[in-house]
Amino acid sequence: MEIHPWWLELDLPVKQWLRENVRADEVPEPGVAAGGAVVGGMLTAREWDFITTLSEFVD
Repeated sequence: MEIHPWWLELDLPVKQWLRENVRADEVPEPGVAAGGAVVGGMLTAREWDFITTLSEFVD
């Protein structure tokens, strides 16, 4: 699975929020949008899979 380029741009508190709120209906858009992750206010299933399985390895 690829490292999503936007993940590297997020601040650590935003990354932690995403890990703790997996598949949330809404994400902290100002923080996530800054990294270019949000499309229409939501993350894709593939992006959530990355967050739950591999995100901690690339911080």
